[in-house]
Amino acid sequence: MTLLAVEGVVAGYSPTDEILKGVDLAVDAGEIVSVIGPNGAGKSTLLKVVAGLLRPHRGRVRLRDAAIQGRPAREISALGVAFVPQEQNVFASMTVRENLEMGGYVDPKGSRRRIDEIFARFPVLADKRRHAARTLSGGQRQMLAMAMALMVAPALLLLDEPSAGLAPRAAEQLFDTVAAVNRDGVAIVMVEQNALEALAIARRGYILVDGRNSKSGPAADLARDPDVRRIFLGG
Repeated sequence: MTLLAVEGVVAGYSPTDEILKGVDLAVDAGEIVSVIGPNGAGKSTLLKVVAGLLRPHRGRVRLRDAAIQGRPAREISALGVAFVPQEQNVFASMTVRENLEMGGYVDPKGSRRRIDEIFARFPVLADKRRHAARTLSGGQRQMLAMAMALMVAPALLLLDEPSAGLAPRAAEQLFDTVAAVNRDGVAIVMVEQNALEALAIARRGYILVDGRNSKSGPAADLARDPDVRRIFLGG
């Protein structure tokens, strides 16, 4: 079943700016879709359009059967979409638990139960529940940002460059965490510069170039494609 459908989306940050030039994307319920491409291709802009942080000039975005393009981010979140930006995605001066409480503000009554579930899934966060987020390692911060998004029990999780700036071992652990979250039934759209690692855990992939769809297909096929490996994966 198609959970998310992006159809012919044109978008930018001013009326005359077109970073996305007619992008299509589809995500089925419960799958991981990786979006890769060079810097400036429009990958992060695409996530902001889906999350309601940027109104498209043209095109449609459908969640299940509901048109969501141009709707406020709060409404889209309430429909089951959670967005984790690349930067400034935690409250540095707050404790880990307080960050989770902020993530669950839309459902304060269910927040305690959700926090217990999060701590069961992320033991390292449970161990550091009273620590300020600024004291966490880079990988732990990204884990906390993802956990905050999961506090609303989303059907669709949008991840913008989750491994950016992480050491290889921390990035590997993060991708393991993404795969584990997906096994719980959460569909994921992941924008990533670590293309090979992202395709390794995805079912399907999309390549954007200059704001347009370049290639798409099963992630394993894209990872084996000689042109894709040469241009995006380093040979």
